[in-house]
Amino acid sequence: MSNIPETGRTQRVQIRLVVIQVLVFSLLFTLGGRLWYLQIRNGQEYSDEARNNHVQQVVQPAARGSILDARGVPLADNETRLVVSASRTELMKMADDGKGVLTRLADVLGMKPKEVFDKVRLCDAKTPQPCWNGSPYQPIPVTDEATTQQALQIRERAEDFPGITAEPTAVRRYPAPGKANTAQVLGYLSPVTDEEITKAQDTDSPYLRSDQVGRSGLERTYDKELRGKAGVTRYEVDNLGRVIGQAKNDEAKPGSSVVTSVDARVQAVAEYELNEAMKTARQAFDKNTGENYKADSGAVVVMEAKTGRVVAMASLPDYDPNAWVGGISAKDYAKLTGKKSNFPLLNRAIQGQAAPGSIFKVISSTAAVNAGYPFDGEYPCPSSYNVGGQTFKNFESQGYGSITIGRALEVSCDTVYYGIAHKEWLKDGGINPKKHPKDWFYKTAHQFGLGKETGIDLPNEVTGRVPDRKWKQDFYKANKDAWCKQGKKDGSYVEKIAYENCLEGNKMRAGDSVNYSIGQGDTLVTPIQMATIYAAISNGGTLYNPTVGKAIVSGDGKTVEEIKPKSHGKLPFTRKTRNEIDSALAGVATRGSAAWRFGGWPQDKIPMHAKTGTAEVYGKQTTSWFATYTKDYSIVMTISQGGTGSGASGPAVRNIYDALYGLDDSGKQDLKKALLPTPQKSLPKIQHDGSIDAPEIKPYDPNSQKTPEEQTLAAVLGRRD
Repeated sequence: MSNIPETGRTQRVQIRLVVIQVLVFSLLFTLGGRLWYLQIRNGQEYSDEARNNHVQQVVQPAARGSILDARGVPLADNETRLVVSASRTELMKMADDGKGVLTRLADVLGMKPKEVFDKVRLCDAKTPQPCWNGSPYQPIPVTDEATTQQALQIRERAEDFPGITAEPTAVRRYPAPGKANTAQVLGYLSPVTDEEITKAQDTDSPYLRSDQVGRSGLERTYDKELRGKAGVTRYEVDNLGRVIGQAKNDEAKPGSSVVTSVDARVQAVAEYELNEAMKTARQAFDKNTGENYKADSGAVVVMEAKTGRVVAMASLPDYDPNAWVGGISAKDYAKLTGKKSNFPLLNRAIQGQAAPGSIFKVISSTAAVNAGYPFDGEYPCPSSYNVGGQTFKNFESQGYGSITIGRALEVSCDTVYYGIAHKEWLKDGGINPKKHPKDWFYKTAHQFGLGKETGIDLPNEVTGRVPDRKWKQDFYKANKDAWCKQGKKDGSYVEKIAYENCLEGNKMRAGDSVNYSIGQGDTLVTPIQMATIYAAISNGGTLYNPTVGKAIVSGDGKTVEEIKPKSHGKLPFTRKTRNEIDSALAGVATRGSAAWRFGGWPQDKIPMHAKTGTAEVYGKQTTSWFATYTKDYSIVMTISQGGTGSGASGPAVRNIYDALYGLDDSGKQDLKKALLPTPQKSLPKIQHDGSIDAPEIKPYDPNSQKTPEEQTLAAVLGRRD
């Protein structure tokens, strides 16, 4: 019995030895397999990668393409400047993090040390501008305005400025030809971020750390086309960093140019006239508030009626996009983003939302006809209309007796639309609607393209708002608790409204419907939406996607890709209704609410159609709207807190048309003086080397005895006034 335990121990030892042997052989087999995989199967790949450890890349940035107007005039291009940059990587290796070097650099550049320190610090959530939001491994530009003497000082005293470079570099330029700023349409550039590099690395257009990226406007929309492809030269180096050969060279490919439909001459006129209209409005007294109109912002759109192409687009307040070139200063950044400057980065033509007032009545007129009300029927136009104990007055309380819908458009009679909208509200079930109400007025607004983007080729367009039943319900859910907390039955006006909304804010009330019918209440539209609608009425009913880009021209000029107009729908009216509305809008310009602004207009040669709008906004002064079209163009202008439509915006719109068609005050036309009597169809001439011919443009001067076209010709011929 004593031998049994010994035998058991021997067996256990043998089993352990076998297990260990299996493990050892398994490890050896795995190691051998891995060595075979690395040295035989993928040996060449890793050998190539090892050699790459001794390859250094030199990047040659591609020249960014230009943005041109319809005649080839540069709105954005490049110029060579002396750029002083700092390598943060080199500075961080120094004991004082490079503060001594940057202080000496500030002294040479005539800057304060803090300005230079701020330029090279990295952006994060807590760091205000100026700061660097690009890659920390990329040279950070300190200034792009260095003089030759400053650059020589830095290069000759290289030992005093380690990590600092001073080199000629192509930088973006926004020349504002003829004082056509075009800021919000063009946008601006800033350095690519690490996050953007990571996201784009597997795409067909990856970023390099030296790239500048479009942040808004056309620079952003067409960034891929404008950017081109950087050149990369790869050098083989030894362990000491000495070049021993050239491995590969990919040449830089310049970016394509974007030809736009914008005419810089018309753009200059539009910007000037909008600014003058706002200045004039600020001199007018507002009897409702007891002070002058503020006229704090505005926008104007000039569009080709048959294509949707944008000829001019201005937004005020504006800014100088050159402020972003080479890094923006703290002072400039505060101006561009602060409330005090009223947010000039906003393109109010596509991002400014306001109640449309009476220019909305073309939609209400269509809705009424589609609901069964004859356009030429007779409808009462009293001075006021009562709904549920609330009185809605006509503008300036004027009544016209019984009139047609067409006449109501001409004289802008609110009460005609109040009456029709109220009847439709009752037919739909009133405060307790039917299961499937017709909702003609809301349905028609959606069919006109409101409540959604127009599809313009500019980023961050807003949708506006159609306050239909769905919006009403969603808005109620989001605000019910706040209304119920604030509301008081016998409180202030705001508290009473909150009290009513708490009780039934989700219901479509009679007052909501009648107010909506004249473009008031919760309705919001943008200038680009209304310009698109009025252009569609002009062309017979086609809603075009507005476009600013007209063609993409490759850097060598050999490839031209035209950006053709696209439609996103038709207006919901018959040809008969369209013609009736067209006739009524012509009446607005000849005998209606806008007639006093079109005295002497050659209606027989260039039929003018217009609609005025004065939108009331609680807590603010009225918003001025003026919507117009001819067979060629649609022009819409709006001025926030600017007063009446015809009073504030009317003269400016008339002046823009005069410049387009070459008209004098009496309506006499001289085609030689016209800037653009018909929309330009052709593209600018492209030379064999890819360059594009462009005429010179002289700044628009409305006080000159010469017309804008004559001023331009004088500049081309080298003459002076």
